Amino acid sequence: MYFINPPSSLLAFGTKSGVELGGNKCVLSMDDVSNLKFEQEIFTEISWGEFYREEGIEDQIKSFTTQEYSSIREDPEELTKRLVDVIYKIMNEKKLFFGILDVEVDAFMNENVAINGLELDYETVNRLMKAHKHGRDLDLFPDLITSSIEKEDRINIEFQGKAKNLFHIIGERIEDLADKIRNAKGFGIGLVATSRGAANFYILTENIVMKEGEVKEMIIDQDNIDTVFYAIQREVLVPICWFRIDMGISAIETLELWEKIKEKPELIKAIKRYDDYIQALIYKKYKAMSQPPRGKDIKKDSNDITPEEREKALREMEKTIEVLTNHLKEAREREK
Repeated sequence: MYFINPPSSLLAFGTKSGVELGGNKCVLSMDDVSNLKFEQEIFTEISWGEFYREEGIEDQIKSFTTQEYSSIREDPEELTKRLVDVIYKIMNEKKLFFGILDVEVDAFMNENVAINGLELDYETVNRLMKAHKHGRDLDLFPDLITSSIEKEDRINIEFQGKAKNLFHIIGERIEDLADKIRNAKGFGIGLVATSRGAANFYILTENIVMKEGEVKEMIIDQDNIDTVFYAIQREVLVPICWFRIDMGISAIETLELWEKIKEKPELIKAIKRYDDYIQALIYKKYKAMSQPPRGKDIKKDSNDITPEEREKALREMEKTIEVLTNHLKEAREREK
């Protein structure tokens, strides 16, 4: 699984001289083979923090130098324009709106977790602080970037933890993926650590649901935390940053300016078009499932199959009809 055009904060590093600090927030898309891509920037703030060289305070920041800065999070007009543009771009490229990624890089130099929505005990954060310093001292931060034949930068990524299948969505076609994430809501939070040339997203807590009306409480994945520290002790992992991914098109409602942009006609229209786009993909999937292969004699074939096979086929047809009926009902409700 690849992350295409990854934000700079996922590649943050540190040395004995200093560390990269800051963060990114961006819109993510997903293609038909489940790769994620940085589609639209909301903000980027990356600085270089230089350490003091005097003994005893060599882990304290002496000065900051801005390396990257760009932001539209306080500009409702520009934010609306970019969201509308990226929604149409995702549809035109036959992709899906996966969600919004928020990455915070504090070099694990703070006793407080940098990312919103995650609370960890002091001992856990302190161990991460020590692990990051160990990585800086031994220069363990790897170069993850590779270039594809399309000349786009990319990195290998893996999601880790009990909830990994909520992020690494699997399907044979874009229609399958659309069906799985069409009602995705909620967020997952954790840390990114590098290992074997890949960026590993360790999901420490999440409340993501995939069905309309479903509710889930936030739970800490302690087993995943233990796995992280076991790998860090063996110098297999180096912690990089904190992350939060808000899933689905509804993720735009988490933006700070949502209340100021939610009534914008162009944004409402774009979201409606995207919803129609998803419904069309799902209809295409289930319509194909409900039709017999070309060249088949339905009556003859039904006489040739066993009672068990016939029962299975009928159940699949019933499921297809139920799904299509629910989609039609949902579409009519939205039109009211």
